[in-house]
Amino acid sequence: MKTDIILCGVGGQGILSIATIIGEAAMNENLYIKQAEVHGMSQRGGDVQSNLRISSDPIASDLIAKGSADVIISMEPMEALRYLPYLSKEGWVITSSAPFVNIPNYPDIEDIKAELSKLPHVIAIDIEQIAKDNQVPRSANVILLGAAQKALGLDYATLENAIRSVFGRKGEAVVEANIKALALGKAAQK
Repeated sequence: MKTDIILCGVGGQGILSIATIIGEAAMNENLYIKQAEVHGMSQRGGDVQSNLRISSDPIASDLIAKGSADVIISMEPMEALRYLPYLSKEGWVITSSAPFVNIPNYPDIEDIKAELSKLPHVIAIDIEQIAKDNQVPRSANVILLGAAQKALGLDYATLENAIRSVFGRKGEAVVEANIKALALGKAAQK
Protein backbone atom coordinates (compact mmCIF):
# COMPACT_ATOMS: atom_id res chain seq x y z
CA MET A 1 0.00 0.00 0.00
CA LYS A 2 1.29 3.45 -0.94
CA THR A 3 -0.63 6.70 -1.11
CA ASP A 4 0.93 10.10 -1.81
CA ILE A 5 -1.40 12.94 -0.81
CA ILE A 6 -1.24 16.68 -1.34
CA LEU A 7 -3.43 18.63 1.04
CA CYS A 8 -4.01 22.23 0.06
CA GLY A 9 -6.16 25.25 0.73
CA VAL A 10 -6.11 28.66 2.30
CA GLY A 11 -4.90 29.47 5.80
CA GLY A 12 -7.47 28.73 8.47
CA GLN A 13 -9.45 26.13 6.50
CA GLY A 14 -8.26 23.13 8.51
CA ILE A 15 -5.69 21.53 6.19
CA LEU A 16 -3.33 20.70 9.04
CA SER A 17 -6.18 19.12 11.02
CA ILE A 18 -6.89 16.82 8.06
CA ALA A 19 -3.19 15.92 7.92
CA THR A 20 -3.19 15.12 11.65
CA ILE A 21 -6.25 12.85 11.33
CA ILE A 22 -4.81 10.99 8.32
CA GLY A 23 -1.47 10.63 10.10
CA GLU A 24 -3.10 9.23 13.22
CA ALA A 25 -5.18 6.79 11.14
CA ALA A 26 -2.10 5.65 9.19
CA MET A 27 -0.16 5.01 12.39
CA ASN A 28 -3.12 3.07 13.80
CA GLU A 29 -2.99 0.86 10.69
CA ASN A 30 0.76 0.33 11.32
CA LEU A 31 1.72 2.22 8.17
CA TYR A 32 4.79 4.37 7.63
CA ILE A 33 4.16 8.09 7.28
CA LYS A 34 6.17 11.12 6.18
CA GLN A 35 4.87 14.65 6.11
CA ALA A 36 6.23 17.94 4.81
CA GLU A 37 4.27 21.12 5.45
CA VAL A 38 4.39 24.49 3.80
CA HIS A 39 2.36 26.87 5.91
CA GLY A 40 2.81 29.90 3.68
CA MET A 41 0.91 32.94 4.80
CA SER A 42 -1.59 30.83 6.69
CA GLN A 43 -2.66 33.60 9.06
CA ARG A 44 -3.38 35.99 6.20
CA GLY A 45 -5.49 33.76 3.98
CA GLY A 46 -2.53 32.58 1.91
CA ASP A 47 -1.73 29.20 0.40
CA VAL A 48 -1.30 26.29 2.82
CA GLN A 49 -0.05 22.97 1.55
CA SER A 50 1.15 19.69 3.01
CA ASN A 51 2.73 16.62 1.41
CA LEU A 52 1.62 13.47 3.18
CA ARG A 53 2.99 10.08 2.22
CA ILE A 54 1.71 6.82 3.71
CA SER A 55 2.97 3.36 2.85
CA SER A 56 3.24 -0.20 4.10
CA ASP A 57 6.97 0.02 3.25
CA PRO A 58 9.57 2.49 4.56
CA ILE A 59 9.46 5.92 2.86
CA ALA A 60 12.71 7.60 1.83
CA SER A 61 11.54 11.16 1.13
CA ASP A 62 8.80 13.33 2.57
CA LEU A 63 8.31 15.27 -0.69
CA ILE A 64 6.04 14.19 -3.54
CA ALA A 65 7.50 14.39 -7.03
CA LYS A 66 5.60 16.01 -9.90
CA GLY A 67 3.25 13.58 -11.60
CA SER A 68 3.16 11.12 -8.71
CA ALA A 69 0.49 12.25 -6.22
CA ASP A 70 -2.31 9.74 -5.84
CA VAL A 71 -4.69 12.22 -4.23
CA ILE A 72 -5.10 15.98 -4.02
CA ILE A 73 -7.43 17.06 -1.23
CA SER A 74 -8.21 20.74 -1.64
CA MET A 75 -10.35 22.97 0.53
CA GLU A 76 -10.57 25.41 -2.36
CA PRO A 77 -10.93 24.71 -6.14
CA MET A 78 -8.26 27.13 -7.39
CA GLU A 79 -5.75 25.57 -5.00
CA ALA A 80 -6.55 22.16 -6.50
CA LEU A 81 -5.57 23.56 -9.91
CA ARG A 82 -2.31 24.94 -8.50
CA TYR A 83 -1.15 21.44 -7.58
CA LEU A 84 -2.36 19.53 -10.67
CA PRO A 85 1.23 19.19 -12.01
CA TYR A 86 1.86 16.87 -9.05
CA LEU A 87 -1.12 14.59 -9.76
CA SER A 88 -0.54 11.20 -11.36
CA LYS A 89 -2.49 10.38 -14.53
CA GLU A 90 -4.98 8.23 -12.60
CA GLY A 91 -4.91 10.32 -9.43
CA TRP A 92 -7.93 11.68 -7.60
CA VAL A 93 -8.87 15.29 -6.88
CA ILE A 94 -11.26 15.76 -3.99
CA THR A 95 -12.11 19.44 -3.64
CA SER A 96 -14.58 21.91 -2.33
CA SER A 97 -16.63 23.25 -5.22
CA ALA A 98 -17.11 26.64 -3.56
CA PRO A 99 -14.35 29.20 -4.13
CA PHE A 100 -12.64 31.11 -1.35
CA VAL A 101 -12.11 34.39 -3.17
CA ASN A 102 -9.18 36.01 -1.40
CA ILE A 103 -7.45 37.74 -4.31
CA PRO A 104 -8.72 40.44 -6.69
CA ASN A 105 -7.97 38.47 -9.87
CA TYR A 106 -9.50 35.18 -8.76
CA PRO A 107 -10.22 33.09 -11.89
CA ASP A 108 -13.78 32.54 -13.06
CA ILE A 109 -15.21 29.55 -11.19
CA GLU A 110 -16.64 28.11 -14.42
CA ASP A 111 -13.12 28.07 -15.92
CA ILE A 112 -11.86 26.22 -12.85
CA LYS A 113 -14.70 23.69 -13.08
CA ALA A 114 -13.97 23.19 -16.79
CA GLU A 115 -10.32 22.39 -16.04
CA LEU A 116 -11.26 19.97 -13.27
CA SER A 117 -13.82 18.24 -15.49
CA LYS A 118 -11.00 17.19 -17.84
CA LEU A 119 -9.59 14.89 -15.15
CA PRO A 120 -10.61 11.23 -14.87
CA HIS A 121 -11.28 11.21 -11.11
CA VAL A 122 -12.78 14.26 -9.42
CA ILE A 123 -15.10 14.70 -6.48
CA ALA A 124 -16.20 18.32 -6.09
CA ILE A 125 -18.71 19.09 -3.37
CA ASP A 126 -19.87 22.22 -1.59
CA ILE A 127 -18.51 21.30 1.83
CA GLU A 128 -19.35 24.67 3.37
CA GLN A 129 -23.03 24.33 2.43
CA ILE A 130 -23.18 20.70 3.61
CA ALA A 131 -21.59 21.74 6.91
CA LYS A 132 -24.05 24.61 7.35
CA ASP A 133 -27.09 22.50 6.40
CA ASN A 134 -26.11 19.82 8.92
CA GLN A 135 -25.17 22.09 11.84
CA VAL A 136 -21.43 21.27 11.74
CA PRO A 137 -20.13 24.61 10.42
CA ARG A 138 -16.62 24.18 11.84
CA SER A 139 -16.17 20.71 10.33
CA ALA A 140 -16.23 21.37 6.57
CA ASN A 141 -12.64 20.09 6.34
CA VAL A 142 -13.65 16.73 7.83
CA ILE A 143 -16.52 16.49 5.33
CA LEU A 144 -13.88 16.75 2.61
CA LEU A 145 -11.82 14.06 4.37
CA GLY A 146 -14.86 11.77 4.40
CA ALA A 147 -15.29 12.30 0.66
CA ALA A 148 -11.63 11.34 0.18
CA GLN A 149 -11.73 8.20 2.33
CA LYS A 150 -11.87 5.63 -0.49
CA ALA A 151 -9.15 7.36 -2.52
CA LEU A 152 -6.89 7.39 0.55
CA GLY A 153 -7.11 3.63 1.01
CA LEU A 154 -7.66 4.00 4.76
CA ASP A 155 -10.35 2.12 6.63
CA TYR A 156 -13.36 4.27 7.54
CA ALA A 157 -13.45 3.01 11.15
CA THR A 158 -9.75 3.85 11.51
CA LEU A 159 -10.48 7.45 10.43
CA GLU A 160 -13.32 7.64 12.97
CA ASN A 161 -10.99 6.42 15.73
CA ALA A 162 -8.35 8.93 14.64
CA ILE A 163 -10.93 11.72 14.94
CA ARG A 164 -11.73 10.55 18.47
CA SER A 165 -8.04 10.60 19.34
CA VAL A 166 -7.22 13.94 17.69
CA PHE A 167 -10.27 15.86 18.97
CA GLY A 168 -10.87 13.98 22.24
CA ARG A 169 -9.34 16.70 24.41
CA LYS A 170 -11.81 19.22 22.94
CA GLY A 171 -14.82 17.36 24.32
CA GLU A 172 -17.47 14.93 23.16
CA ALA A 173 -19.51 17.54 21.24
CA VAL A 174 -16.51 18.37 19.01
CA VAL A 175 -15.74 14.66 18.49
CA GLU A 176 -19.35 13.89 17.54
CA ALA A 177 -19.58 16.88 15.17
CA ASN A 178 -16.48 15.64 13.35
CA ILE A 179 -17.68 12.01 13.24
CA LYS A 180 -20.93 13.33 11.72
CA ALA A 181 -18.95 15.41 9.22
CA LEU A 182 -16.88 12.38 8.18
CA ALA A 183 -20.11 10.42 7.52
CA LEU A 184 -21.56 13.32 5.50
CA GLY A 185 -18.42 13.38 3.35
CA LYS A 186 -18.50 9.64 2.82
CA ALA A 187 -22.13 9.89 1.69
CA ALA A 188 -21.18 12.68 -0.75
CA GLN A 189 -18.30 10.77 -2.38
CA LYS A 190 -20.60 8.95 -4.81
